[in-house]
Amino acid sequence: MKTISIALEEDLVTLLQGLNQPIQQAAREFIVLELYRRGTISSGKAAQLLDMPRWEFVRHASRLGIAFFDLTEDEWAAERMQAEML
Repeated sequence: MKTISIALEEDLVTLLQGLNQPIQQAAREFIVLELYRRGTISSGKAAQLLDMPRWEFVRHASRLGIAFFDLTEDEWAAERMQAEML
């Protein structure tokens, strides 16, 4: 594991301290969540990086407004049609 240092403004440090978890842990979670939101990593990889079961990560991300399924309206319609044909 590599260690890096990041300079943060005092206001940001204060906000991070208000999360009631170590700043390093909060920063790691934010980075992993953003990588997942952007589609850079899978939910499985994100869960692994945060040391939690995959479905726990999916529920956590969903509570934060990060969708597990990211389909367009047309893709949802196609999925619905496929399901109805079963």
